[in-house]
Amino acid sequence: MTDLSRFPITRKWPAAHPERLQLYSLPTPNGVKVSIMLEELGLPYEPHLVSFDRNDQLSPEFLSLNPNNKIPAILDPDGPGGKPLALFESGAILLYLAEKSGRFLGADPAARYAAIQWLMFQMGGVGPMFGQVGFFHKFAGKDWEDKRPRDRYVAESRRLLKVLDQHLAGRAWMLGGDYSIADIATWPWVNNLVGFYGAGELVGFAEFANVTRVLDAFLARPAVQRGLKIPLRN
Repeated sequence: MTDLSRFPITRKWPAAHPERLQLYSLPTPNGVKVSIMLEELGLPYEPHLVSFDRNDQLSPEFLSLNPNNKIPAILDPDGPGGKPLALFESGAILLYLAEKSGRFLGADPAARYAAIQWLMFQMGGVGPMFGQVGFFHKFAGKDWEDKRPRDRYVAESRRLLKVLDQHLAGRAWMLGGDYSIADIATWPWVNNLVGFYGAGELVGFAEFANVTRVLDAFLARPAVQRGLKIPLRN
């Protein structure tokens, strides 16, 4: 039996199946990147809900795994060399799981770097900008009289959507015909922009036909449908 007791996070979230990869997350756009990846791979894992309502992300146990107090994070009992590996940051986790499994990262070096390139595009642009639009449209930002911050993020989000739309012309996925971690990283954020944030009209989402097409294909995948709901909220 795998022993994970030296990791303080297991005191708050005990592992019922310590031989499985442990996922500490919440079904947000960043969180579901990893649950979708795990569902796509079919790797055995045990999900644990990190509740923001209870400030779980600020608990000493969670901070022992991720000092940046953000989800998702993982604890893989079968890491490199057969030793447990603790890892945070969704992009790093996607890369790790892709390399561990040999899937969704491209079959040759050029494809691999293309996937990493678009992963960084999501991490540095799509996620932060769409998140700001969501704040200013759905949450406290809507009460600000000065609309310049909101308009700035709307304009940048439209620019990013245009980049995606042009890139996807004639392509089924971000890397062409091959589904990859670039898709698993990007489409939860696009889905959140028009779904949870309800900002589709604000950013003119209907103008981006290729983005709409690929988002629909992404959401139709059974692993995506499962992963979007993991971990289940209490």
